[in-house]
Amino acid sequence: MDLFELGSKMHEYRKRLDELKSHLDIERKEMRIKELEHIAADPTLWDDPDKAKTIQQEQATITHTLNRFKQLDKEVTDGEDGYELAKEDADFIPELEELVPKIEPELRQLEMEQMFTGELDGNAAIVTINSGAGGTESQDWADMLFRMYMRYCERRGYTVEMANLQPADDAGIKAAMFIVRGDWAYGYLQAESGVHRLVRISPFDANARRHTSFAAVNVSPEIDDSIEIDIRDEDLRVDTYRSGGAGGQHINKTDSAVRITHLPTGIVVACQAERSQHKNRHTAMKMLRSRLYELELRKKEEEKVRLAGEKKTIEWGSQIRSYVLHPYKLVKDHRTGYETSNADAVLDGNINDFIETYLMEKSRL
Repeated sequence: MDLFELGSKMHEYRKRLDELKSHLDIERKEMRIKELEHIAADPTLWDDPDKAKTIQQEQATITHTLNRFKQLDKEVTDGEDGYELAKEDADFIPELEELVPKIEPELRQLEMEQMFTGELDGNAAIVTINSGAGGTESQDWADMLFRMYMRYCERRGYTVEMANLQPADDAGIKAAMFIVRGDWAYGYLQAESGVHRLVRISPFDANARRHTSFAAVNVSPEIDDSIEIDIRDEDLRVDTYRSGGAGGQHINKTDSAVRITHLPTGIVVACQAERSQHKNRHTAMKMLRSRLYELELRKKEEEKVRLAGEKKTIEWGSQIRSYVLHPYKLVKDHRTGYETSNADAVLDGNINDFIETYLMEKSRL
């Protein structure tokens, strides 16, 4: 990259950063963080743990955004200064070249996040994976998806709390439910809701025939008690069962696991993370409230698309992506048309391009 191109890049980065400053309302965030610090200093805050947790989460999110913006601003300023020096001394050009691949991805990610305008986009995400019909094939596919999301979360630095994992008798899993925490967890992972289809030569078929398997993924935002969700006791079926375990002296000998079915919608949630049935029921109810809230969000989104008269809709509950491993390798998102032949990388958690492409298209609706 020659000096003129480097100078153009730095000019472009400054322009994009100034636009971000306006979109992110940096000055307002700096004022808000001072307000939150004042609230957090009040010793009575923890009299209401839920409120205290909400304040802490907002404080952490805003602080993180401000720190990232300030770091980017410093890097762009360093680039601008480096460009002025390089015009006088070419020895500064290599240092300038090193800044470009560092600034670009950081700037792009911050630009992506400013598209998150949903009230709960910054919340934790509750992810549910269910194997489709097809026995071992679909159960193994659900397990592959589970691993893909674990690797994605690891790459992004997210933390994962397991709520429920139901291993299948032969191979794979029947279902998994987990909570993902981190910056814009729901904002990003909402792109994964829908049916995922796998085409491959079955490792479980002695005749090595090609099989098609399906698994459903649902992503909902974790919500707190400040959001009212009307759930009637008569609409619930609550089942308890013994949690799975490795056996031995630590095996759970009580029916502590809880499964709740919401009869009007058919939504099923389960939790077996704790030894206490009461705690598992509390977590399961929290997940049910989130799922019902997400269902209302989905209805509003579909109505918005319908009113906009878009022919290309964002289909939440239908097949969203195909993963073909035979006779060729191709992963294709049916909502956006984005595809890649590097299926191995995708199954190893490299799904960011699919998510960003979907979010950019969704933001245009």
